[in-house]
Amino acid sequence: MNFNTTIAEFPKEVKLLIGAFLIVLSVGYFTGFRFVNETTENTPTGIQENYLGNEDDLEAKVMKFRKPRREMLTIIHTHILSMSVIFFILGGLVSFAKLPAWLKKSLMLEPLLSVLLTFGGIYLMWSGYHFMRYVVMISGILMTTSFIISVVIVFLQLFKRSEAEV
Repeated sequence: MNFNTTIAEFPKEVKLLIGAFLIVLSVGYFTGFRFVNETTENTPTGIQENYLGNEDDLEAKVMKFRKPRREMLTIIHTHILSMSVIFFILGGLVSFAKLPAWLKKSLMLEPLLSVLLTFGGIYLMWSGYHFMRYVVMISGILMTTSFIISVVIVFLQLFKRSEAEV
């Protein structure tokens, strides 16, 4: 296989493997997304309370406590490692998509930058830079948008016929 190969030219068995991988990966990604919604309500305040606690809010429906340093390091470590692998593999698949170069580069690099901004931002927010909750939310939105677009593009190109088949 050379670097001019497109997804449409992959053998059927490889396309089947990629399709199954994308489905399983998406189930895992959106399960995590659902968990984030449950713990933060997808709001900047919810993000901050999830890591810094809300003990001062006597009206809180659910009491949350500040996460200890070891737990924060574990969360950040595991998420940066696992999500960098996820986006490296997904970026590798996007590299074989037939797309304009600017879009391909954006979809390959943006989510990796967003991983750093999201989880670095969580740590900085926990460290006292509370404005980072907005950076975390925006970078999380961009990361998820890139994920969805990349998966859809790769999935659609799995069903395209190669020029040799036409």
